[in-house]
Formats: sequence, structure tokens, C-alpha cells
Amino acid sequence: MTHAAHHERHDAGPAEILDLEADVLAAHLTEITAWLPLDTAPRQIVDLGSGTGAGTFALLDRFPEAHVTAVDSSAGHLQRLRDKAYGRGQTKRVRTVQVDLDEPDWPALGIPDLVWASASMHHLARPEQVLRAVHDLLPEGGLFAVVELSAFPRFLPENAPDDRPGLEERCHAAGDRVHAEHLPHRGADWGPMLTAAGFTVEGERRLTVHIKGSDDQQVGVYAQASLQRIRHGVADALAPEDLAALDRLLDTDSQHSILRRSDLAVRTERTVWAARRPIPSSRSATTPPAGSPQPTNP
Repeated sequence: MTHAAHHERHDAGPAEILDLEADVLAAHLTEITAWLPLDTAPRQIVDLGSGTGAGTFALLDRFPEAHVTAVDSSAGHLQRLRDKAYGRGQTKRVRTVQVDLDEPDWPALGIPDLVWASASMHHLARPEQVLRAVHDLLPEGGLFAVVELSAFPRFLPENAPDDRPGLEERCHAAGDRVHAEHLPHRGADWGPMLTAAGFTVEGERRLTVHIKGSDDQQVGVYAQASLQRIRHGVADALAPEDLAALDRLLDTDSQHSILRRSDLAVRTERTVWAARRPIPSSRSATTPPAGSPQPTNP
């Protein structure tokens, strides 16, 4: 069997990788939902770019009275999300909506207390348009949480593999060059863009992710799937020696397989921005609501 044929047989699709990421990074997602600056628990939540539901189910777990509208452009991802909701007995708390977020007219998404966008904003062609749409979707005082990975996770030690040290960094550098035109907002600072769209940024937090493979058996599977996807995108941009070394790592039958390594870890950073649609000063607590009795002079 050739390496190419072997890769096709064991290649994980985007949905499988999203599910693996959700499992491996679940604790960090829980930490983020607990950090959100919310005075009261939200009852209606919109998950923009929900994928297969990592954020949706983290939010349902965090806010047991909430309902989530999961929005994604992929019918397959949304079906997978619905299957999970059924398995968890949460179908009544989840609604799915298929839409391309770059389109100017969205279907009705209700009036959410919280809009959540995790690892989805950098995929947008017109993020400024989407930020304004979210601003208009939220009521005054509503919260928008944007979560992004600062970079794709690293799994191997810097000096690995022995025959091609630094291979993983070169793969990511090649990927950055390949995807620069299509994903110009990856790694962006969303704070200024949120402010420009009319939000008040109330908090920003960066979380360091470091999960040892020895602590989670899924790390190896996640590493295998992630590097396999990277290979598809950068094969033509790598030196032949690097491509051969990468193939040895991805060959699950090889003694050099990444699944056989004991030194793997997930290393990355997540940043979360919490932004609120402000309440106009004319409606602040110090101003009597319209129609309320006015004080009279003694």
C-alpha cells in the first residue's frame, strides 16, 4: 500500500477534527464560559459558526435554562450537532439554522442575550459586516463573546522528529503562506474591530493551553488528524525531505507514527473578547424612564 492510499483511508474530515478538538479542549472552553461578564444567566443564545457544537453544548451545560440557536453554513455539521443534541436529550433546547454568515440577509435568529462566536470569525470574508449585524441583533446591554485560537495547535517537541527537527513549524509556516490570501483575519486583534462596530469591549483574556498527551489519550488522535489536514494543504509547498518525514509520522503502521510517540502535547493559546452593545446614556439608571412621574418643586 502506498503512503497516499494509506492517508486516504485514515484521513479525518473537518467534522471529526472539530469533535476531537471539542473533547481535548473541553476544560478550557468551560473556563471561558465561566469567565464571561454576565450579571444574569442568558436565556437565549446564538452560536455563530457553531460547527459540530463544541460551543453550543458548553453553553447549554453552563446555563441550564438557556436555549441555543446554532448557526453554520455546513448542513453536515448541523446534522451532526442535532444528532448530539438528540443523544444528550437536549433537542428542545437547540435550534439549528443553516446560513452563510457573509450573506447580508440572515434569517430570523430571535433576540439573544448572548452571541457566541468561537473559531469562526477568522473564516469570514467580510467580518466588519458581520460585527455590525451582531450589534444590531443584540438588544442594548447584550453580550458578544469572540473566541479565537492565536494559531493552530502544535503537538511535537521543537526538536522533533529526529530526522527533520523543526518539521512542524515549517509545515505551519508553509500553511500560513498558502492560506494568507483566504484567511487574512486569522490571528487578528478583534478588540478594535468590535469597538469600530459600536461595541464596548468589557474584557479580554488569553488562556494558555498545554495538555500533555500522557494526560489525554485523544491528544495523539487529534494530532494525527490535524497534521493530516495540514498535509493536504501544504504538500506542494514543502521540501521533499519534509514531506517524506511528515508522511512517516502520519503512517499509522510505521514505527515512526505520531500515534506511537510519548512526548506529544497540545500547545496553543486562546483569546476571548467580551463586548457589549452599550445602553445609551439617555437610558441609564440615573434618567427616569419615559412617562414616569416628574419631581415637583416644594
